[in-house]
Amino acid sequence: QAEYIRFNSTVGKYVGYTEYGVKNAEAWNKGPELAGELGELERYCKHNAANHYSAILDKT
Repeated sequence: QAEYIRFNSTVGKYVGYTEYGVKNAEAWNKGPELAGELGELERYCKHNAANHYSAILDKT
């Protein structure tokens, strides 16, 4: 199964990898879906990344 769309946290938006994905990414980047992903990025991802990074550094 091919990936056609993904939320890219580095660029802060959805990115399409096929013609269908690009079309949907453009729509999703204009809608409430983008705000939801950015909220999850702040709430879950960045918080946990800091915890994991700290745990790794403690072991080195």
